[in-house]
Amino acid sequence: MPVDAYKITHCLFDMDGLLLDTEYLYTKAFNRTINRYGKEFTWEHKAHVMGFKSNDVAGYIIEELDLPLTPEEFKQEITEICQELFPRTKPMPGAVRLLKHLKENNVPMALATSSGRETYELKTSHWHDLFELFHHKVIGGSDPEVVHGKPEPDIFLTAAKRFRDNPDPSKCLVFEDAPNGVKAALNAGMQVVMVPDPMLPKHYTSEATLVLNSLEDFQPEKFGLPPYVT
Repeated sequence: MPVDAYKITHCLFDMDGLLLDTEYLYTKAFNRTINRYGKEFTWEHKAHVMGFKSNDVAGYIIEELDLPLTPEEFKQEITEICQELFPRTKPMPGAVRLLKHLKENNVPMALATSSGRETYELKTSHWHDLFELFHHKVIGGSDPEVVHGKPEPDIFLTAAKRFRDNPDPSKCLVFEDAPNGVKAALNAGMQVVMVPDPMLPKHYTSEATLVLNSLEDFQPEKFGLPPYVT
């Protein structure tokens, strides 16, 4: 359950699989390449790399599945497939309502995604108005201040310090779907609401402050945030 020691004042959001329904597209893209070599990108592989930077993802997959590709070759193939798939993305249930609610109640929000700039633009091409609700966006795959990817805390600490009032991490609430993202939030000294994919093995959800089936189930008042008005 939520920790009551501090009232939450700022919210940080992951993007893939949390705000936008993109994770299944990554799986589709990866397997379109990997299956050519008689291999399969499984949920265990996915759980391990969710939240990684693209270079780290490519390196892990090539080594783990013993693929005859360089990281750059793998990334190039995936980029070409993603250019076809990513413009189809749609928001996850409850995402639009929550972001608009927090914005209307003047709760500072930042995006903290491990995506690079190019893939971020592809995924959000039909949702510019939604992503303009954020005070700022940290595009971790292209941001020089985000030296280490999740589960290191760099991306969330960077996102927090870019608010005008530079809040204490203990007053920041992170929303995540990935195990590495949860670890990154905790390593940053923040509380974290996890909304995992139902296919994710349950042992990956044990560390989060709160685990929900959907953003639709989030009750802002439990963290000292303005409640929804029904």
